[in-house]
Amino acid sequence: MSASIKHILAVDDEPSMLRLLEISLRQAGYLPFTAKDGREALEIIRTQSVNCVVTDLHMPRMDGLQLLKEIRAENLQLPVIIVTAQGEIKSAIEAMKQGASDYILRPFDLEVLEISIKRALSVARLNIENQFLREQSNPIIALKDSVQNLSNSLVGTSLAMQKVHEAIAQIAPEKATAMIAGETGTGKELVARAIHAGSPRKNALFVAVNCAAIPHEMLESELFGHEKGAFTGAIKERIGKFELADGGTLFLDEVTEMPMQLQAKLLRALQENVIERLGGNHLIPIDIRVIAATNRNPMQAIKDGKLREDLYYRLNVFRIDLPALKTRKSDIQSLAQHFLAKRKVEISADAINALMNYNWPGNVRELENVLERAAIISGNKTITTQHLPTEIVHLNAEPLEADNLTQTEVLTGEAKSGASMPHAVEQLEKRLILDALTTTKGNKSRAAKLLEISERSLWYKLEQYHLK
Repeated sequence: MSASIKHILAVDDEPSMLRLLEISLRQAGYLPFTAKDGREALEIIRTQSVNCVVTDLHMPRMDGLQLLKEIRAENLQLPVIIVTAQGEIKSAIEAMKQGASDYILRPFDLEVLEISIKRALSVARLNIENQFLREQSNPIIALKDSVQNLSNSLVGTSLAMQKVHEAIAQIAPEKATAMIAGETGTGKELVARAIHAGSPRKNALFVAVNCAAIPHEMLESELFGHEKGAFTGAIKERIGKFELADGGTLFLDEVTEMPMQLQAKLLRALQENVIERLGGNHLIPIDIRVIAATNRNPMQAIKDGKLREDLYYRLNVFRIDLPALKTRKSDIQSLAQHFLAKRKVEISADAINALMNYNWPGNVRELENVLERAAIISGNKTITTQHLPTEIVHLNAEPLEADNLTQTEVLTGEAKSGASMPHAVEQLEKRLILDALTTTKGNKSRAAKLLEISERSLWYKLEQYHLK
């Protein structure tokens, strides 16, 4: 259960019993609301943040059973506890069939009430978490990862990675928000998960939201949830990612892609620890840690109008900068062995050298994908250079030999005996193309400009000479 205070609604038509429930709930550490019948209770539920209902069965205007039916009819998943007398157990059982969480018998003491409420809140939370896990494309990743497993996934012994591990160890036990900056594919979410796994919140959910992958008009509902009827198609209430992460960690990836208006609402949530659902009119307390990430330079994003400066300083309490793979090539061999370990596939020294000479614009994610493809092509046998993509192998290609004429030979007329003009031109074109690709680190658009030909012509030449 979250560390935030839970709001419990007590419903009873007897003033003395209602007062007793109110006092008991306060002593148990809850914030109580009170209502003298079902109708009054419904009004409170519709206008206040309520986490659980404790209601008597027999009341005027609307009894406890009818209140339960109305709550369920509105698609509200509030846990409802029925308070009943010894002779009304049949009615209590009927209430359980209608969706009540539990029932307790009068007279009861504070301990019985506390146990029932804690159990009801726990079951309600588990139902929410299970629904979230079922919606994940990879539910295993959403479960509680161990610090050791996540640390092992952050492979690398370079000085840059040692600093990253030190930063994770420093921030993980704290409550502060954090900002992770790094190029696409450097492992920002993995770092965020490691922070969560090393924190006191590790037994609660880690909820990740990619702000760039969700349409702007849907992002507010995704984050803050919405009430029934908030907009066309909102046929029932929806719990947003903030509520889902209550007690745990909310990871906002690519936060600079969030609309500026929504950034203002995010800032308010972080400052006041409360949110308001779309279409709602009551505040919901939250207890979460937010970790944000961006592949942009944050200060440049502020200048470009992509990130609110006040939000940046609120998120940037602790900053972790992830190094690009091209700046820590000493880690490539250990990364390759890590990614291939689950397949039990080895990789040759020549293939490692080829990987080391490539600059990895897609970073660690690109390396993982390249190795997975190579393992498949190799038939899960030893990976050699012939199993690697063309752009990586060509960057490591030896100069053309034997009957392959060099540029100097062609331009000076020092062609070997028997070499034809078309053949010489072909070999020169191949060499120039490979040199251009090497200079531009495999970037075909830049290589075409360097060769002063169109990109379409370059692609044609790559096809013609089987260089693609």
